[in-house]
Amino acid sequence: MLKAFIVDDEPLARDELAYLLKRSKQIEIVGESDCVENALEKISDLDPDVIFLDIQLADESGIEIAAFVNNLDHPPLIVFATAFDEFALKAFELNAVDYILKPFDEKRVLQTIEKLSKLIENKKQAIPFSTQKHNVVNERSEKLAITIDEKIIIVNIGDILYIGTNEGKTVIATETARYAVSDSLVTFERKLQYSSIIRVHRAYLVNIDAIVEIVPWFNSTYNVIMKDGEKVPVSRTYTKDLKQLLGF
Repeated sequence: MLKAFIVDDEPLARDELAYLLKRSKQIEIVGESDCVENALEKISDLDPDVIFLDIQLADESGIEIAAFVNNLDHPPLIVFATAFDEFALKAFELNAVDYILKPFDEKRVLQTIEKLSKLIENKKQAIPFSTQKHNVVNERSEKLAITIDEKIIIVNIGDILYIGTNEGKTVIATETARYAVSDSLVTFERKLQYSSIIRVHRAYLVNIDAIVEIVPWFNSTYNVIMKDGEKVPVSRTYTKDLKQLLGF
């Protein structure tokens, strides 16, 4: 059963959506909120699988919540539930997996739940990267397309050293170039989940084949030194995964 959190400043809309979700018998409502501050606090504590999020919240914006969620170590899926379809494009730019309009239609809600269930199941069955195989799983391309100034640039995944966030931009670093893009770190994490590129910090993904040194830091954390000399932090959340992959 999927754990869901609902954010909407209209009590009737929250109740209606909660009712339809519960009727599916596939969703457990673990929390609700009507404002950004309260939602951010609860989402961090409850760790839901999915957030049903209204974009317009009184004098606030649900987009702020979506941006926060995308930077979590283990971000939940996002479904926008709103009365305004003009926000659809923005929703998908924020990695929303679906978009449902008010008043809610039960059949449409069930379609969303089915989509969510498949996404969660695929995530659970994802084949972890093996340091002994050193290859990209067949289902994924060995190249990554990135958009910069309306141009599409093709980068070899094996050439990527790390991907990090800097001043609101996501930076893809190779040995020969740096690409600043608007897509979130979570977007690249999902695209590269079957590759040698893994998350080591809420603000960094690294190519483990491009690590040349691992330096102990404080509180059981580490810094990894990349081929270009860049020092990338490894948070405690991801230390265990890195140790297992590299065997130290």
